[in-house]
Amino acid sequence: MGCDGGTIPKRDELVRQKKKPEKKDRKDVLAAKWKHCALSQEPLKKPIVACELGRLYNKDKIIELLLDRSKFENPAKVEHIRGLKDIKELQLSDNPAYKEGDKKAESYITRAVEFYCPISGIEMTGVYRFQFLWKCGCVFAERALKEVKTVTCHKCGGPVTESDIITINTEDEEEMTRLQKAMEERRAQAKLAKKNKKKKIAK
Repeated sequence: MGCDGGTIPKRDELVRQKKKPEKKDRKDVLAAKWKHCALSQEPLKKPIVACELGRLYNKDKIIELLLDRSKFENPAKVEHIRGLKDIKELQLSDNPAYKEGDKKAESYITRAVEFYCPISGIEMTGVYRFQFLWKCGCVFAERALKEVKTVTCHKCGGPVTESDIITINTEDEEEMTRLQKAMEERRAQAKLAKKNKKKKIAK
């Protein structure tokens, strides 16, 4: 029978409620950034490169992008990468506590990851901030660069300036603005140097 006035429908029967989107664990999202290529979402593998905004990529995927951007779903997010000069191959330090089999195991079980900071011993998991030097590509924990301040790289001895320090996978808006500004200044200086070189050749 039903609907003859003898039944009173409940509110949830009349109103179809929208399902709340599942919230991704922030730690999982952050960890994924440190383990996957920002362009292809494939697991990172050497040679690993980074752009001037601190994002990590597999070098072979960047080369594919430069050859044919139409292969990728969202090439707009890497518009700032115009050529190989806009990326830097990272000089990563292998973690002695890491074993080859750890890659397949869960990080919370093994507690060891592939790379670490050679100065502080901090593992490159995404929990602590890491930075690399644009001129040489050497990678360190931010803590190491702050506590042991120097004008030369701790690893290769190359020159270090404040504008060359790039934070990896930063989520801080202020830091991202600094990286964007440093990138624009670096490119403007390179353009000017190229222009001056052409003038000298012409003379």
